Amino acid sequence: MPYLIGVSGGRDSVALLHWLINLGYRKLIVCHLNHQLRGRSSDADAGFVKNLAAKYELDFEVGAANVRAFAKKKKTSVETTARNARYSFFAKNAKRHGCHTIFLAHHADDLVETFLLNLIRGAGLTGLAAMRDVSIRHIGGVDLKIVRPLLPAWRKDIDKYVRECHLKFREDATNKKLAATRNRIRNRIIPYLEKSLGRNVRQNIWRTAVIAAEEEKWLDSEVPDSANADLSVPRLRALPVALQRRAILKWLRAQNMPDVGFDIIERVRLLADREASFAKVNLPRDRHVRRRAGKIFIE
Repeated sequence: MPYLIGVSGGRDSVALLHWLINLGYRKLIVCHLNHQLRGRSSDADAGFVKNLAAKYELDFEVGAANVRAFAKKKKTSVETTARNARYSFFAKNAKRHGCHTIFLAHHADDLVETFLLNLIRGAGLTGLAAMRDVSIRHIGGVDLKIVRPLLPAWRKDIDKYVRECHLKFREDATNKKLAATRNRIRNRIIPYLEKSLGRNVRQNIWRTAVIAAEEEKWLDSEVPDSANADLSVPRLRALPVALQRRAILKWLRAQNMPDVGFDIIERVRLLADREASFAKVNLPRDRHVRRRAGKIFIE
């Protein structure tokens, strides 16, 4: 059975690829997206991954996206734009090959950094539990199953594996630059917390993120997916507040509403309040949510 694997050329994805092959995974499809952020270095990354796939006699899929231009056009961060471009690329290849499972090389340090990043941004439980060992992401009509086998492993463990196996990889110099928020968390904030608090901060944050992921999984199962074009106000009112928010989140996503955050969810939730003095909520892209005759719907 074939599986996709995302390979950037960095040590983490190179180590994951080597590890999976040693486990007997021989029908891997190596996927690499050139983000065009570092000029010739980005092109060299793509060439390196192509040669790596050829070395292991694996199928290779490469794509390119002008991430900086897309980010400027959509007024989103380069990191967010790059992530969305990668998942769109993965979904297209999943559809092309009829293979909807992809291995990604996120590890324990990535989980800690993502947890802190989303906490600082004010994310709820969904954001704090955004990275799981197995998850499903619906993209472009494809249900992409994402598997992260290295999530329990720490960066130092991967470094040791790379040294012991004498693996070659590409070093991304931008990982050390402090312009990106994630890099500041990685290189400044976490080391400062560890030095100041004198305890295993990374391990404790990792444990909290894992607990949040399990609770998020349970909470998500309590509200069925909503393919309906509208929400019933009486049924929404009957739910606890936490489940009201979850029902609205899943409903908005089912209506292909992008960038669903707490503010939008809360405004929609308040439409169901008996004391609400308004019956319309503005959404992105000039769309609206209205309440009429006991129903909440998008127009």
